[in-house]
Amino acid sequence: MERPRYLDLMFTKSFALTVLVVVSYLLVVGLLAAGEKKAWAQGPKKILSIEAYDMLNTVPDTYLIDIRTRAEYQFVGHPVGAYSFPYMFYTNTLGRSGEKFSYLANVKNKDFVREISKVFKKTDNLLIIGRDGTRSSLAAKELMEAGFKHVFDVEDGFEGPLFPSFKDENKNKFYRQLAKRNKIFGYNHRRHYGWQWWGLPWTYDMDPKFLYPPDVAPKPEKK
Repeated sequence: MERPRYLDLMFTKSFALTVLVVVSYLLVVGLLAAGEKKAWAQGPKKILSIEAYDMLNTVPDTYLIDIRTRAEYQFVGHPVGAYSFPYMFYTNTLGRSGEKFSYLANVKNKDFVREISKVFKKTDNLLIIGRDGTRSSLAAKELMEAGFKHVFDVEDGFEGPLFPSFKDENKNKFYRQLAKRNKIFGYNHRRHYGWQWWGLPWTYDMDPKFLYPPDVAPKPEKK
């Protein structure tokens, strides 16, 4: 006996509805995944030192990590309560940038993420601070890629950028030439923004509780 046509129509509509539901589900999942990927691609949130200090005082499970070299942490000073986890190490190599010479800090700390993972949870609020935001942005990005959920890049750093500091490099060059020609004291110094500029608490004191863990770990006994 021939099947009634209305049954075929019902089957066709039911099949079409199922396909529509599946396609809609996949579309929603795709949009959510794209949105999550976009949010991830944005990287760590950038904040200023004064915001970081406020978070330390008001938000639980918030920690400040100083990623400068050991020498900077000790001799330039560091925020009170900041943990020292060097992102790069100084070398004995003398380099030149323009008219200035300096010893290079270009040896990447291969244990950076691993050592931080031993001390902090992936859900902690980690505030990453360097000298002027250059190294801290790299370190913060690496921590996020390692699975840390709440990472903040303190973009003005501990010392702040060189003065003057504009996003337009031509503008920087112009004003620095004017300042140099007119012998303006400190025109090419730091302390423009940054932890110290805001007058936030900092110290030279070295507390083992906050120092790089491998440096304070007991040395194995000689047999």
